[in-house]
Amino acid sequence: MSRLFSLVYSLAATVLAGSALVAVLVAGWVSAPAIVAALATGAALAAPVAYAVARHLEQQ
Repeated sequence: MSRLFSLVYSLAATVLAGSALVAVLVAGWVSAPAIVAALATGAALAAPVAYAVARHLEQQ
């Protein structure tokens, strides 16, 4: 499952971090700490999402 988790995490982290970055930029927060926080939050939220998706795919 670790290979599947890694693959799903790489996709989920990209999507979530990118979405958070777009949200921060649209809100007008263009400072470096806001951008880094958005990217870190997206990467952190991707871990449980990737685990759940990988576990679901493994059970099928």
